[in-house]
Amino acid sequence: MSETPQTDASTKPRWHQARTLFHNSPHPHQPQNVNLLFEAEKAAGSVNQKVAVWMTKLFQAMSTFWVIMAWIVLWIIANATIVHFDRLPWPLLLALASVPQLPLMIVIMVGQGLLGRQQELQATEQYNTTIKTYHDIEEVMNHLKAQDEEIVRQTHMIMHLLQANGIPPEQFLTVPTVPTQTASTPASDNNGHSTTVETSH
Repeated sequence: MSETPQTDASTKPRWHQARTLFHNSPHPHQPQNVNLLFEAEKAAGSVNQKVAVWMTKLFQAMSTFWVIMAWIVLWIIANATIVHFDRLPWPLLLALASVPQLPLMIVIMVGQGLLGRQQELQATEQYNTTIKTYHDIEEVMNHLKAQDEEIVRQTHMIMHLLQANGIPPEQFLTVPTVPTQTASTPASDNNGHSTTVETSH
């Protein structure tokens, strides 16, 4: 038995080899949910960070504002009418209201920085997604350009083959006409005889 010679892929003609018109280079960025990432960072934070976030949320609430306002008003009314232990200008009230402001200010600034981390993640993700979108659009345009070049190359090759075989390419550029169909319609003349009228569609 004679062995069938194996044909090397490199010896095959060009049109037998699989070719790719365009090699896509995907952008390395992968979209992600920044909300889940932010929650994971908060869960992995230290106790100090969790306390700062909790106190920031507490003191930036309107319910806390109304509680403090009610405490100040009741303190002033009580000292003006009932107890009189902190007379005008209410030095004890001013001390109790002013002393916690410095540590609370620091805690709130730290908490706002931690809560603002979510906006930073969103801005970074939006930027990376925009860059990825621009890259994908550029890849699509380059792919279309490669297809156009291939179509033009194949069109020139077909035109050359037609001319080599003596076939005028102009006959393929004419638009075929649709043949008209005639239908017979019975009609009657003035003497009452039936006649046939052909109409074209």
